[in-house]
Amino acid sequence: MALLLSACSSGSSSSGGSATNTPAPAATIAAVTPAPTPAPAKTIKIGVLASLTGALESYGKQTSKGFELGIDYATQGMREVAGAKIEFIIEDTETKPDVAIKKATKLLDTDKVDFLVGSSSSGDTLAVLPLALEYKKVMVVEPAVADSITGAAWNKYVFRTARNSSQDAAAGAAAIAKQGTKIATFAPDSAFGRDGVKAFADVAKKLGAEIVEEQYADAAATDFTANIQKIIAAKPDYLFIVWAGANSPWKQLQDMKVQEKGIRISTGAPDIAALKTMNDLVGMEGFSVYYNELPKTDVNKWLVDEHKKRFNGEVPDLFTAGGMSAAISIIEAIKKTNGDVDSEKLIAAMEGMSFETPKGTMTFRPEDHQALQPLYAIKLEKRDGFDYPVPVLMRELTKEETTPPIQNKR
Repeated sequence: MALLLSACSSGSSSSGGSATNTPAPAATIAAVTPAPTPAPAKTIKIGVLASLTGALESYGKQTSKGFELGIDYATQGMREVAGAKIEFIIEDTETKPDVAIKKATKLLDTDKVDFLVGSSSSGDTLAVLPLALEYKKVMVVEPAVADSITGAAWNKYVFRTARNSSQDAAAGAAAIAKQGTKIATFAPDSAFGRDGVKAFADVAKKLGAEIVEEQYADAAATDFTANIQKIIAAKPDYLFIVWAGANSPWKQLQDMKVQEKGIRISTGAPDIAALKTMNDLVGMEGFSVYYNELPKTDVNKWLVDEHKKRFNGEVPDLFTAGGMSAAISIIEAIKKTNGDVDSEKLIAAMEGMSFETPKGTMTFRPEDHQALQPLYAIKLEKRDGFDYPVPVLMRELTKEETTPPIQNKR
């Protein structure tokens, strides 16, 4: 106060008059007291691992776009929550597990992120899971689906907004498996592919179907002739395919006239780029994780409209909704802890937490932190104005119908 009085009494007046030693009135003192400088806002950092290059490049880019949209949706465009700024850093794993480890370590050590999100590849994700445990940081898995992520390789810091292979299996098997049905399977030789086939076969067998052939191909292969020949030789009623990536087998299946040999193909409806190679599969019945027309929710309407505004009229694709869901789950968790990013408090808040997504309500199951969610039974139909067969809703498969088994032996 003495310093303030001295400053007020020794300076020149605003009118240019001489200095005076007369103390200013108390009201004047209060008026010229500078406002306290606000403390810097706290920043919560999120590290996002995605395949921005490599075989799953399109998936990583979809997830990244969806994540940014999700942050904006959940914070009403402010990118602030519970008094903290939200910052996210996206790193390219190149669809290589060793690169994923390096990028995750950089995010944790150098960038000091409070959360990890990712990644596009199950292999990349499985490589990074031990780091979540080592650094004691919550990791939200999106869009990797291998069952082992919330199964044998799981730890308590892992939450998953992506569906897992068992949820896909329940949807896929419900579409085709019946007593006495003979089914062959085809998948990439990876954690994603093998977990997906195992989960599908388990459900299909319970429904009375017989698995007569299993074929696996190198995830980077472009020639599937030998695999397809063995499938044809097994004479199945259906061929169920688990696949992800740009090097899909659809064209070669068409060229080798698999369906003309009486084998019906069934699979999950993939992203739009892959759907463009599936015009000869019009009429196929299968399932979908997400297609922009399927969910009838307010959040999905916002996503579709906003995506078109930001990206030259393009609609969101297969994993855009998943990236958005991951972002929303993190913001909702931060709200529940009132900005506290202590991992133990976050885990307590997120176990059993329900949150609204483009697909509807998701719930993190307390036992393994897998998000329970709806999927969609669909049929591919030709539509004027589209250069790919459109997944048309047959019925929504509720999250109760697609609930997967708990596999982590918690």
